[in-house]
Amino acid sequence: MSPLPAPGFCRDCLADAGPAPRCQACGSPRLVRHPKIDSLSVAHVDCDAFYAAVEKRDDPSLADVPVIIGGGVRGVVSTCCYIARISGVRSAMPMYKAKALCPNAVIVKPNMAKYAAVGRQVRALMQELTPLVEPLSIDEAFLDLTGTERLHRLSPARVLARFAARVESEIGITISVGLAANKFLAKTASDLDKPRGYSVLGLEEAPAFLAPRPVTFIWGVGPAFGAKLARDGFPLIGDLQRADEKDLARRYGAEGLRLWKLARGLDARIVTPDREAKSVSAET
Repeated sequence: MSPLPAPGFCRDCLADAGPAPRCQACGSPRLVRHPKIDSLSVAHVDCDAFYAAVEKRDDPSLADVPVIIGGGVRGVVSTCCYIARISGVRSAMPMYKAKALCPNAVIVKPNMAKYAAVGRQVRALMQELTPLVEPLSIDEAFLDLTGTERLHRLSPARVLARFAARVESEIGITISVGLAANKFLAKTASDLDKPRGYSVLGLEEAPAFLAPRPVTFIWGVGPAFGAKLARDGFPLIGDLQRADEKDLARRYGAEGLRLWKLARGLDARIVTPDREAKSVSAET
């Protein structure tokens, strides 16, 4: 007898997910499942290809074409839509290289005032969910929905699905949601299924999920430090998991202790609502 699927719900109508691969209430295939889905409350919300999405929203003729945001004095790509990314275009790439990779792309100069205004709209909707909103940039933030069930009469997981639908219908762009027990795992989860994604990552499966990934996957480990870790015998997060905590502390000080914890999916940082956001969007 096959095991029952994990509990979950439909992202479109919020009905409980049954055993079938589609929602039994509305027929949608957009089901999200996880054994702990109703007990997790820390989220990372990220707008999908934000600048390009705003331009596509405001100019329907751009809907199905590759769009690159950039140009100007710097002559580099600020960001681009997912269609352009298929051709290999990436943020910070010289514009001449981006045009060579994607010659049919439409180049749009960034309009930061417009993007900031849309970002404020999204932030205002976030703050209707919880006062614990920690902005990271104009298009992404952490949210802690702990204790909001009585207010919304829904679990945090379903509140976030309803929020994603509201952003799409009222603002005209899409977001991706990562739900977890802490900030590191929530940020990790939000990148797993973009665009228009909703991913859940629990503490129990975090070590196995993280183990095969390079150490640079850990938030804050850049190429230089990642190369040093690799030279020291820690190219993968799994290598950090197998390392002795005291040895990592001896080698790298406080950063070694941080790595030991994050490699196991442990992150004690709280969502801090008064944190100042970066003004520049990340390319996600």
